[in-house]
Amino acid sequence: MELHNRPDEWKIEQGLSGAKLPFLDQTGPEPVFIQPRTWPELTKDQAAIDAVGNRDELFTRELDGWKGYVEWEKYPEKKEKARKILASQVFPPNPEFQMGPIPDTNPVLPGTHWKMWHHAVGGELADVPEDSWSTVLREKHPEMLHLLQFPYNGEPPKRLVTDKAVTPNSLHFVRNHGGIPLIDKDKWKLDLDGLVKNPRAFTFADITDESKFPRIEKLVTMQCSGTRRIEQISLYAGQGDEVPQAPWAEGAIGTAKYLGINLKDVIEACGGLVKPAKHLELYGAETYFKDNEVMNYVVSVPWSKVKYDEVLLCWEMNGEPLPAIHGYPVRIMVLGYIGARSVKWVYRIKAIENPSIAPVQSKEYLYFNQQTGKHNQQPTDGIQIQEMPVSSAIMSPWTKQVVIHNGKIHCKGWAYSGGGRWPERVELSADGGFSWYAVPNANLSKKGKWTWRTWSIDLPCDVEGWIEIVCRCWDSALNTQPLTVRAAWNWGLHVTHSAHRISVYSINKSRPRTAEKLKQFEATGSPLVPLTWPEEFPTQSWDDYKKFWAENEPRDVDE
Repeated sequence: MELHNRPDEWKIEQGLSGAKLPFLDQTGPEPVFIQPRTWPELTKDQAAIDAVGNRDELFTRELDGWKGYVEWEKYPEKKEKARKILASQVFPPNPEFQMGPIPDTNPVLPGTHWKMWHHAVGGELADVPEDSWSTVLREKHPEMLHLLQFPYNGEPPKRLVTDKAVTPNSLHFVRNHGGIPLIDKDKWKLDLDGLVKNPRAFTFADITDESKFPRIEKLVTMQCSGTRRIEQISLYAGQGDEVPQAPWAEGAIGTAKYLGINLKDVIEACGGLVKPAKHLELYGAETYFKDNEVMNYVVSVPWSKVKYDEVLLCWEMNGEPLPAIHGYPVRIMVLGYIGARSVKWVYRIKAIENPSIAPVQSKEYLYFNQQTGKHNQQPTDGIQIQEMPVSSAIMSPWTKQVVIHNGKIHCKGWAYSGGGRWPERVELSADGGFSWYAVPNANLSKKGKWTWRTWSIDLPCDVEGWIEIVCRCWDSALNTQPLTVRAAWNWGLHVTHSAHRISVYSINKSRPRTAEKLKQFEATGSPLVPLTWPEEFPTQSWDDYKKFWAENEPRDVDE
């Protein structure tokens, strides 16, 4: 008999190693199994790479005092040379973390491809991965959760996400799309060009001159569109790649006080826009890679957002100069939009007619219909994500946690809504969403047009055993959250704004038998943790056992 089983057969059959499952093609007379790709040998055409030229000369530092910055957008011929270098070698496959186990490491994912791409192009990019990681270790809290080492993606642990209503700089989440350029503020400049009456450049001294531009201080919550992505990944896999789809939890959100000026004022200092300008294209100094193409980080925002003073140029965060990892010396802050539009290390703003066709704006951060996926998607099927919808999350307790309580479970978390809306009411349920309790107003942090509200509640819970705690928010426009992850699932795994659900095992100590049993665990030293460890003492004496059956009907009925 021909044998087909392999050691991991059971895991594959049960969907625990989904990436190893062949596709089942049932379109023909007989089913056909399409096996996962066998990756080709990792080859490199060194002669083709050498023919491109000396990388240290081709991709040298652009500006004095701007380490790690290469200007790509003005030089198509330079982009083409970098593309040839990347296309002349085979890189290893992406790590699989959606249909397989997520590593038990911190950093969780290394960003192997992006490191290799930077090293392959070389020149000014050669040291960027190492410089960036050194910046992370220098500027970030030692207990940050590093979801992706490079380009750096990190969030604080749950216990610290809402520890303060204003997030300390060292604990603010980071979603970088490339390496961290190290820029001297005295050498920094901002070019403002395109469809403006008088294109010009501004120095750091120019934009911080209060006689020219009135300063603005704003408390702003910024949220990544990937926040809570792990909930989508855990149920349904989506678009691959370790970088765009890092397994964010609930910490990809933070609130800080920013000091800066209105971008509108800077545009007016250039004489204003000229027709047909309707959008502002924002350029970040980091290098971005996509499909063997090399570019700077470029997105756009509409003029309608800018003219209402909702787009800022900022240089301070929580009373300190911007950390390098957050865009020093100057970054964009787009109030109420996804974090991807708040460009760090901004060096150019170009007035244009239509939204940018740069890949991050036109081909990424798209919200697709649920029937759109790898087999049929095209970018124009997706809605470009701008404002964040209403969302909330439970920071304590944690899912799968056992909670011993006296009839109330203490919960805390955050709630947020984009676009200038704010959380008006936060509700929790201990029975999966059948009955809801409102968080008392006294337990909600102060309202703000552009900020989250942190909250806490002692949630009534009488039952014992596995329960599902659910959190939802109603914003100032009475928008609320869809109740299931499935309702929010999309191929890009963006904007997990469904009601946040956690499974908790409830042990209600206000019940006499439970209180007595817990004393037995303590007295006997039997392990209480983990939940699945069997008790190591008899739970009922034989005398009590016999007495019960003497006083009650037998298990089976006699004829």
